[in-house]
Amino acid sequence: MRARNVLLIVGPLLLLSSPLALAENVDPYNDGSQYAYGENVGWLNAEPLGDGGPGVQVEDYKLTGYIWGQNIGWISLSCENTSSCATVDYGVANDGTGLLSGYAWGQNVGWINFNPTVAGDPNSYGITIDSEGNFDGWAWGQNIGWIHFRSAEPVPYKVQTLWIMVGPTPYCLVDFDDLSEFCALWLEVGIGLKWDFDASNDVDFVDYSTLAENWFEECPDDWPLKE
Repeated sequence: MRARNVLLIVGPLLLLSSPLALAENVDPYNDGSQYAYGENVGWLNAEPLGDGGPGVQVEDYKLTGYIWGQNIGWISLSCENTSSCATVDYGVANDGTGLLSGYAWGQNVGWINFNPTVAGDPNSYGITIDSEGNFDGWAWGQNIGWIHFRSAEPVPYKVQTLWIMVGPTPYCLVDFDDLSEFCALWLEVGIGLKWDFDASNDVDFVDYSTLAENWFEECPDDWPLKE
């Protein structure tokens, strides 16, 4: 891998003591869906400084930004964070459907693989993002071991993003449960409402139009209600 070939030369250039204030789209509902966990390193925060901080930005074909670990410091998901791609080309890629791959870099821990394999084991352990924006799976760092991005017990945690997969899916991303939840918030006023798509601080006809548009666009062609 090119990045590891030049590690000894450019390591000092990747020092992450002062990460740039990049955009991020993690924890969209402000419910704490921003944490991964490593048995050897503890909690890792994908939205360390809150909205607008240098957290994780998920895009259709790449991830940028940073993850913060209290015990290990900053983890960079892309060379774009420090404009160092001409010197060392690395990053976490998204295939457009939520399947991640590639490497992140931590100054204190080295390379972290987002699509690791285990010799002789056919199972996939890499990181994926589902249709609701939830991360799942494992990343592997040679120096720190496994990092898990979602767990239901004994302590529930996960990382969630506002980004959702593009392209055809075998089921509807917007369904009747979503419609019911939308109706429950109809004409509500407030900051950070889940269904306030246009950030107008209320749920109105503009938001309903967005809901309806996504309903038909994200469902498969053979869905009975799609024209």
